Amino acid sequence: MASKQKDNQYDDAFLTDVPAGEEEFSLEEILAEYGGSRSQKLMEDVERTVEPPPAEEKTPAEKTPEEPDPAEQTRARARDKLLAQAVDLEKLERELPRPPRPVSLEEVVGSTVEAVMEEREPLLKPRRSLFSRRKLEDTEQLPTPPEPEEEVAEPIGPEMELSEAAADYKKKFQRQNGTLLPAFFIALLPTAAMMAEAYGLAIPYWTGDTRLQTIAYLVCLAAVSLLCRKVFVRGVERLLERRCTSELLISGAALAAMGDCVVRLASQTRAEAVPYAAVSCLALFFAQWGGSRSDRGFADAFRAAAMDDDPPYLVTDTEKGACKQRGSVPGFYTTAMGADASSTAQAVLLPLVGMAALVLAGLTSLGQGRKGDFLLHLSILLTAGGTFALPLCWGLPWGGLARHLQKAGCAVAGWSGGEKISRRGYMIVTDSDLFPPGAVQLNGMKIYAEERRKVISYAASMARSADCGLSRLFDGLLRGEMGRYVTVDDFGFYEEGGYSGTIRGESVLMGTASFMRKMGVILPGDINLKTGVFLSVDRELIAVFAVKYNPSENVDFALRMMRRNHVTAILASRDPNVNPTLLKRKFHRGIRVEYPGLTERVALSEAGKDRDLPRALLFREGLLPYAETVVGSRRLCRAVRRSVGLSLLGSAAGTLLTAYLAALGAYALMSPLALEAFLLLWTLPVLLMSDLAGRY
Repeated sequence: MASKQKDNQYDDAFLTDVPAGEEEFSLEEILAEYGGSRSQKLMEDVERTVEPPPAEEKTPAEKTPEEPDPAEQTRARARDKLLAQAVDLEKLERELPRPPRPVSLEEVVGSTVEAVMEEREPLLKPRRSLFSRRKLEDTEQLPTPPEPEEEVAEPIGPEMELSEAAADYKKKFQRQNGTLLPAFFIALLPTAAMMAEAYGLAIPYWTGDTRLQTIAYLVCLAAVSLLCRKVFVRGVERLLERRCTSELLISGAALAAMGDCVVRLASQTRAEAVPYAAVSCLALFFAQWGGSRSDRGFADAFRAAAMDDDPPYLVTDTEKGACKQRGSVPGFYTTAMGADASSTAQAVLLPLVGMAALVLAGLTSLGQGRKGDFLLHLSILLTAGGTFALPLCWGLPWGGLARHLQKAGCAVAGWSGGEKISRRGYMIVTDSDLFPPGAVQLNGMKIYAEERRKVISYAASMARSADCGLSRLFDGLLRGEMGRYVTVDDFGFYEEGGYSGTIRGESVLMGTASFMRKMGVILPGDINLKTGVFLSVDRELIAVFAVKYNPSENVDFALRMMRRNHVTAILASRDPNVNPTLLKRKFHRGIRVEYPGLTERVALSEAGKDRDLPRALLFREGLLPYAETVVGSRRLCRAVRRSVGLSLLGSAAGTLLTAYLAALGAYALMSPLALEAFLLLWTLPVLLMSDLAGRY
């Protein structure tokens, strides 16, 4: 009875007000009920069950040692049974699940994926789950991220001093130019004699004397070849560089013409045709002229570049177009020595023309059994293939542009520099380019409830942090007030047209009127400034500056020139007032300006602070020298490409036409005068395009 009451008291101690269906148990209580303490509870229950009723006590004299105690036997049997049950309970406890712990969603997904992958193990090798917390094995390696591609900088070879290069090219030009005029007059002598005969004029000791004529042609050609020996040297030098140029074909034509004159004097099997030495004389003259103008162009470019070892600006090429940066000379010589488009195109196509001329000369002479006409036909075909125009395609426009830019205080690094800065047709222009120093003026200012020196100091510090064209204006005001710059923290740009920053714990805003209204700054109603600059501290207006932007004639001319030549300006301004609307109001309305977003404008303006390889050098301030360099380079490249295309077409046409007439033996149709006229007609457009390259 006492044991039953005890059990009831034990059960009452764990009674709660929670219904049986809703009663909750923790994991510790469950383990305590079925875990290690279960054996003790079972033993207590067994003892309560097998405990016999209380027997009458006997005196010690009545007890005998041989008689076993029934109660002890019962306890022993119960103890053995309990020990067996305890062993089973320990085994059951090991088989019971582990105590639960919080499981994240990643672990659930990871274990699920692992289970699925284990089932598919024969078919697919299991991979480590994305959310698995399993430690990586030694053989497991994470993929290394790809390394960023390094930009390969353009190598700069050993460079000659620009002043020495200028002097060297000047000497080359003077040597060639000194012999140019005598070579021209000597080359005109046989042509003038043939023209006189064509018009029926009889020249004593000349007309009808073929031997004297042949000797005269040979002497004139030899004299011109001696005066224009630089053409032969240049042709051989390009050949050693594995490049076939028009100088090589013209030199070969001159040698073939000399040999033809000798054959006419010594052989009786040659056709009764006039030697083409007069055509070769003119071809040598044009080749000498083109080479001399090319050397003069390099002399002028290097002379301008050598004006200052640390030039103010350079022009380089970017992904967006031409960009004006801080000046630097290294790399200019290497860029200028790059191959031009004319020599590159000739190196590709003229070997075919030369081989075709050699083969066709053999077919039209040796193939028809006229061995004495081989040199005659070869001189005709090589002269027609070399043309008068090909040597002028690069030299004339380059010499004219370099001379013009030298007078303007600029220098372009040859074809490579001009092509790189002009191929995209865009120029990155800043507000300082459009409104140079002195073009931005202050018309007045109004200060509200603040000290004048503090206002100007704040405005100058904000403009200096923005690094815009207003910095020069406020710098002058600050110097006049004997003020000092202050530190601007947390400086930032706004697309709406303004800046923000923190100065001495105060929030400072500076920008246009629309920017101030959008930032919640109250402006007076009597202020109407299109190009005003407003300054506020803690959202309270403290100053208004009336800024005037004066247009420059040089800038207006530069913008018009850019528009005519299809060059677009990318406006990378930091001044909130300098935008396309202001430019159309101050300059010609037809100007073309691209106005990117704020982030891109700031990035492009930052590019102007770099110092990349110079494609051109500028020694003057303002937009005009910058525009002349880019526009002139664009016109140079256009003229060279068109001239080369037209000249190569004339070369192919001349080679095929003369080969056909030579095969027919129609020397009267392709007389030296007719061939000269044909080649001069193809040269005339090249002369016009070369002259227009320096006129913009």
